[in-house]
Amino acid sequence: METDIKLVDIEPIFEDEQFRTPLKFGTGIIEAITSLTVRATVENRAGETAEGLGNILLSDIWGYPSAEMSHENRDAAMREVGRRFCALLMENARFGHPLDLYLELKPELGRLAREVSEEMNAATPMPLLGALVCASPADAALHDAFGNVNGICSYDGYGPDFCEHDLSAWLGEEFAGKYITDYIYPNYQPSMPIFHLVGGVDKLRRSEVGDDDPDDGLPVSLEEWIERDGIFCFKVKLTGNDIDWDVARTVEVAEVIDENRALIGADQFYLSTDSNEQNESPETVIEYARKLREASPMAYDALLYFEQPTERDLSVHRFDMTEVAKYRPVVVDEGVTDVEMLRLAGELGWSGVGLKTCKGHSSSLLYVAYAQEHGMVLTVQDLTNPGLSLIHSAGLAARIDTLMGFEYNSRQYLPWASPELREQHRDLFTVIDGVVRTDSLSETGLGY
Repeated sequence: METDIKLVDIEPIFEDEQFRTPLKFGTGIIEAITSLTVRATVENRAGETAEGLGNILLSDIWGYPSAEMSHENRDAAMREVGRRFCALLMENARFGHPLDLYLELKPELGRLAREVSEEMNAATPMPLLGALVCASPADAALHDAFGNVNGICSYDGYGPDFCEHDLSAWLGEEFAGKYITDYIYPNYQPSMPIFHLVGGVDKLRRSEVGDDDPDDGLPVSLEEWIERDGIFCFKVKLTGNDIDWDVARTVEVAEVIDENRALIGADQFYLSTDSNEQNESPETVIEYARKLREASPMAYDALLYFEQPTERDLSVHRFDMTEVAKYRPVVVDEGVTDVEMLRLAGELGWSGVGLKTCKGHSSSLLYVAYAQEHGMVLTVQDLTNPGLSLIHSAGLAARIDTLMGFEYNSRQYLPWASPELREQHRDLFTVIDGVVRTDSLSETGLGY
């Protein structure tokens, strides 16, 4: 294909980011984090050159959790895997479609993670999920450069006019004659609702805000965020191992929203829950659903889906999620690192898949096709994506049929990042009546 690209140069760039307020996960609290930006220069077969960019936060607490290792050591390991994957792409530079260039080398990520873990004498080896995060900005940079050098939106380059083969090469014979473009919208949706994250230590009411909280002109409490942005979709972080606390927390969140219903940008509000795999079994998720329904029918009725409530390794206990899905859709997130794990999720009764650009743009596109073909729902989560990674995530969400919008929580925890991009894409970074607009997404590359 004349539009095939070859990597000419690649550069990983690391920056330190400080969170405005702490973000509590099921496994810990994030206060500072590394941002990895990858700049790739490519040429096409016509000899034209262009740059592409990709960015992600190296969230070790999410991709590389370990009680035996410090944040600093895990962060250092993730930085090194990011460097080595960039070098691997350069060593294997050839002409090809960005899907092929990344997916052919993706199996090497496990080896890179093992090598780095061994060299650092890591107490806990880096899992594949962590390595995927490290490689994801390089993958995104290839796709962005592919669109830029060929003068097209990258999403328009996933059909037969640009790909040397159909999806059967990656998804099996049932996808013979089918391409990514068969499963995505032909244009960006003009607007989308955003999910606001309610962290485990976030303040809910103005009365909870104290002298130790930021005084920088931005909201702190949930009701202040509702007043400013009119948000009507919310993701509630739960413990997973304290059902009564989780129910009480969800009820209180719903009550705060209801008290401010006149300020939200829709006729009703929606909730999703995320315990970051801390539920020990499907039965505890059902217990939560039943107790929530009893404690607050309003909160239960607002519930859209459960996100990855049980352990990320789906093959350990092979939990059957069929009964959970009878209450609400249950979406796999950390548990999907490749197509085989998505197939297993479907067999085990999971309702859909949570897409994250931090697990790879190329892989996300495969998951979209597989999920759509098999009647699974799609959601788009983020990793507190700021700047470039927020634009990337929003662009992906705007081209696919999601259950409801996409997650956008960097405005809460990293609101000052990438000021030039925030100004350039003001309508995308500014939430009005719970919605952002995609008008500023450019016509080439990934829209930056």
